[in-house]
Formats: sequence, structure tokens, C-alpha cells
Amino acid sequence: MDPVELFHQVAATVPAYGRFLAEHGVDPAKVTAAADFARLPMTTKDNYTHRHPLPDLCRNGVIGDLIAVSSGSTGVPSFWPRSAADERVIADRFEEVFGGSFAARERRTLAVVCFALGTWVGGLFTVACCRHLAERGYPITVVAPGTDRREIVRVIPELAPHFDQVVLLGYPPFLKNVIDTEDLPWASWNVRLVTAGEVFSEEWRALVAERAGIADPVRGIASLYGTADAGVLGNETPLSVEIRRFLSARPRQARELFGESRLPTLVQYDPGVRFFEEHEGTLLFSGDNGVPLVRYHIADEGGVLPYRELLDFVRRHGFEPRPKTYADGPERPFVYVFGRSHFTVSYYGANVYPENIAIGLEQPGVSPWVTGKFVLEAAEDERHDRHLTVTVELMPGEKPSEEIAHAVSESILAQLLRLNSEFAAYVPVPQQTPFIRLRESGDPDYFPPGAKHRYTR
Repeated sequence: MDPVELFHQVAATVPAYGRFLAEHGVDPAKVTAAADFARLPMTTKDNYTHRHPLPDLCRNGVIGDLIAVSSGSTGVPSFWPRSAADERVIADRFEEVFGGSFAARERRTLAVVCFALGTWVGGLFTVACCRHLAERGYPITVVAPGTDRREIVRVIPELAPHFDQVVLLGYPPFLKNVIDTEDLPWASWNVRLVTAGEVFSEEWRALVAERAGIADPVRGIASLYGTADAGVLGNETPLSVEIRRFLSARPRQARELFGESRLPTLVQYDPGVRFFEEHEGTLLFSGDNGVPLVRYHIADEGGVLPYRELLDFVRRHGFEPRPKTYADGPERPFVYVFGRSHFTVSYYGANVYPENIAIGLEQPGVSPWVTGKFVLEAAEDERHDRHLTVTVELMPGEKPSEEIAHAVSESILAQLLRLNSEFAAYVPVPQQTPFIRLRESGDPDYFPPGAKHRYTR
């Protein structure tokens, strides 16, 4: 994508953006080079999309043929028009996953959409993109039970035997919970997973692959980086997954590369349709969508890595991709994005990330007992001393016990010390061991069924 060309198209055809430029004293005729583009004011929800009528945000003032709604963390709805042309562009990301990782051109595939259905962006958009792949000749059949578990367990056993593979598409915690708690012969159905919406660890990938009978986690589970604002921006490839798995075992090198004591989602993107920039540790992107966006500050924490720069870095530390993975991987730049950044807990001056805690719960010594859901707090006692407290959901049928609490505490502490050098250096040793509260599955105070889970309080 030529960002300067996109800028001129949007400036000429999108009424709201023309007014935005005028307010900021920008003469579009003077934007002729990449350096000019980089000096353009950033657009945000507050200074741009929420300040203009919806038609004025669209090309020629015409709203597209489908609208998705997002509320974000504020609860204020944002409306994002879509068109079939938007879907076709984003279907390319699905094709890279289905065709590249899952070999779906050669296999009859049942795509089970487990994202929420309705006005939200995930479900209906995923259905549309999968059907675009069917139009392109992929032998894909789509069924969309959404997040209704009764429908999921009703339709999959009936349909799965008629297909070569079953692809479940949904949020990582939801898919894991379905696989963990529903007594179904997952391993016999050649299951694959497509996830979005949350960062997960490589321990999570390995654990869920084992429980679902996925022999190759690199090619069997793929994450999408998507937003309500612009659909899917990038996707994991076998190469990006192999690099991430390599770095997950080398926290020092991962911190050197990404700058934090947690592992981000690492995806590749198509620079022909998306233009990414990094601004003070956060991401901006430009793209032609139902609402065309120029230098849109999505505020996700992350950064951009050129293809050769990343490959050179990991090779210096001993990484060499499998020949097949490397040959199949597109030579496209990488973008990385951290999850739950605003859910970080500060403890004795150290940032404790939910991602650090999650890895502790995904270790073999404790994972059979717990669902992976937790709530992280830095709680004060009656003497106003702070304690790192983790409330953990047990698997259905499990009861709280001192044995489980001790094992969970030791596992989380081991991963905090391994992954988070800030925690090891700042927190006094007597205060490092987390206090564990165990709750039964579906606890109404901490883990109410059906509610979107929050990892901190």
C-alpha cells in the first residue's frame, strides 16, 4: 500500500477526513512523500470517528451494506460499516490460515464459528470470510452455533464425521473451556483452531493442542490480530509461530526484542492492504475499510518488525526454521501486539502481567486441575500490607484443597521469576510467593458463566 496515495484518496472522498485536515491546518496538496505522511495528525475515536456523523466517515458519504458495533472499554458504541469488498480483502487472511496451515484445499473442512453472533464484529464477519473461501473453491462448509454451548455440542458430533477436519473459530478461553469440559472425541475429528481477541502463551498452545488431539501445534492453531475498527489486520503463519515458540523458551532474548517481560502475539501482515506505524510503543495503521482510516491510533501496545530484521535477530540466537515452514512463509513484515496492557497490576514497583500468571496455570503439574481463568489482584490486608493474590477457577468437579493451592502458587512463582526480571529484582523475597484463592467452576462472584472475563481487579 502506498500510504500517500491512500491519504489523497481519503482526503478527496471522505467528508469527515476533509474537515479533520482543515481543522488541523493540513493542505493535502503538500503531502507528497512518506516524510509528509508521517507528520500528519493521528486520528482516534475521540478526535475523529466519534466527532462526525457516520455517513461522513464513509467514502462519498455512503454507509456500507453491513454494520458492526463495538463498545470497547468505555461502553460507548462505535459503528463500523462494512462492504463485500472489505470482506474479500480480509478473506485473504483466512485463506492464508486455511490454505497454508490447514491444507484446506485438499480436505473437506467443517468451519464451526464460535464467536458471538449479532451486532458484534466477530461472528458474522467470520462466517462471511469463510464463505468467501468456499466461493474460491475451498471445500468448506460453515456452521455457526456462536457461543451457545448447547448448539456446539449438538451440531459438531452430528456433522464432524462427514469431514476430513473440523476448524473451531473463537476466543481462546472459550474454545479451551469447550474442549476441556465437553466429553467429545476431539482427537478423532482432526481438529484445528483459529483464535482472536486475546494473547495466549505457547504453553497454552501446547496444552490445548494435546487436549484436542492436534499433532502439530505450529500448523494446527493460528491466531488472528483483528479489531472492530478494520477487521483482521494480520495472522499467524507457521513461521511466526515457530519464531514465537523459540522466543518463549528464551525470556531474555524476547525481552530484548519486544521490550517487556511478556510475550506478544506475533503475526505477519500484507503491506499491500495495511500500513502500520509504531508510535511511542503503540500501533497506528492505515487502511481502506468501510470507514477508511489514515494514521489511526488504535492504542494497542506493540510494534513493527521488518521481515529480514526479525529473521536476522532470531538466527543470531540460534534459530533456524524448518525448511518447509520457511519455504511456505510469506516474506511479509511482522507486527506484534501485547494483550491486556491496561490490566497490569503494579506490585512493589514491578509490573505483573496476566500473561505471566497464565503460563503458571498452564504447566503440566497444575493444568489438569484448573480451567485457566483467574483474577489477579494486589490486595491489602488489615495492616495495609500488599499481597499478590490470584483467584483461580477449578475444573468442573474439582474442590479447593491446600495441595492444589500450594502447587498453583509454586507454579506461578516459578514462571514469574523465570519470565519477569522486574518482579525478581523489585519484590522482596518474602513477598514474592502469591496467595492463591481457589473457586469452584462458574463461581458467581469471580467466574460467572456467559460474562466476558476480566483478569484483574
